[in-house]
Amino acid sequence: MVLYYKEFGQENDEIILFLHGGGVAGWMWDKQVQYFKENYHCIVPDLPGHGQNNESEFVSIEDCAFQLIHLLQEQHEDKKKIVVGFSLGAQIAIQMLCINKSLINCAMINSALVRKIPLGKQMVKPSLKLTYPFIKSRTFSKLQAKTLYIGEDRFEQYFKESNQMSLNTLTRVLEENMSFHIPFEYSNVKTRLLITVGDKEKKVMKNSAGDLLNKHDCANAITISGIGHGIPLAAPEFFNDILENWLKGGNVLTNTEEIKRSGSTPEIN
Repeated sequence: MVLYYKEFGQENDEIILFLHGGGVAGWMWDKQVQYFKENYHCIVPDLPGHGQNNESEFVSIEDCAFQLIHLLQEQHEDKKKIVVGFSLGAQIAIQMLCINKSLINCAMINSALVRKIPLGKQMVKPSLKLTYPFIKSRTFSKLQAKTLYIGEDRFEQYFKESNQMSLNTLTRVLEENMSFHIPFEYSNVKTRLLITVGDKEKKVMKNSAGDLLNKHDCANAITISGIGHGIPLAAPEFFNDILENWLKGGNVLTNTEEIKRSGSTPEIN
């Protein structure tokens, strides 16, 4: 299978691979691409089962990770590589780091769930039997779009692509998302990491950010004030500033709070 992706700024020496969340597509990174393409080679794939790749089925987080590693190795072996992932894309980024520990120079992990949801995987199929028909409802999609900070300018595309997503892909995405946990190899990864979570996200998401920080020696983690699950779409200019400052070794901006390391598994309120 050929993975669909777009490229911008190919003449630049450093790659940023942007990995979108479940249920959206590469377009969620449009404002990041516009900002970074002058100085970075931006690569923006649509994950299997999403966007322009909607005719392929989503198999697993690990399968996506292998495909993206192959993409970076095959075509861009000589360039510095940065990965920026959100939600499902952040889980895939973590898996990529653990499969090939030397490929990626640094990664920004945004809103990654790494704590299994109790009975979550078992409940996906029966729940989707009831809710899947609502995907074709504009009212339902409007509510979903609002939670992801998808504006009116992108709603029609989001609605169209939601209708194209197969039940099998949606099922596999949710099963993989809810059962994902930190791989054993993660603690041996030396890639420089920035981990972010919105301060309005669920407790399990904040705890996940703490877990990722505590199990990695080269990580920093921040909460971002006033934001739920959808940081890149909710505040794109602010997100871009955070990423750029971090890549250049600068200080974390205001309206963020550093997450402190803990000797035990953290419980963040």
